Amino acid sequence: MRPIPSTAVSAAAALVLSVGGASAAFAADPSPNPSAAAAQLCTDLNKLRSDATALSGLSPSSTKDQAKNAYNAVKDGWDTVSKSTATWSAAQKDAVKSAADGLKKTWDNLPGNSTGTEAAAKMKPQAQMLDSAVKSARTGLKCPG
Repeated sequence: MRPIPSTAVSAAAALVLSVGGASAAFAADPSPNPSAAAAQLCTDLNKLRSDATALSGLSPSSTKDQAKNAYNAVKDGWDTVSKSTATWSAAQKDAVKSAADGLKKTWDNLPGNSTGTEAAAKMKPQAQMLDSAVKSARTGLKCPG
């Protein structure tokens, strides 16, 4: 069993900062070209959903590094989505933010000596919630695909 690397702590801290700044990003003025901003948000949501699906798909044989990499991909995707200037409903924003917060909290609460198997098992339900929230937001935004 390997302890959680210090980079995981840094990643968690970065997510705290990005999630904390999400409220300001969601309140930002709409883009001068709303259709372009909405299209970019749809693209970013697709990537976030793909990353959340990969995280929830970790198997019991996943390594700690695989769990960390999957979590970091979701964190980076959330950073991108949270900076969107596209106009989308408060309920959609809140649902995605809440799911991202839940995933971050689960990551933060992993014991330092967690194995990849333990990390995957604990993070899977939160990753699935994020996937569901993103899917709903995509539907509400009428994203293609």
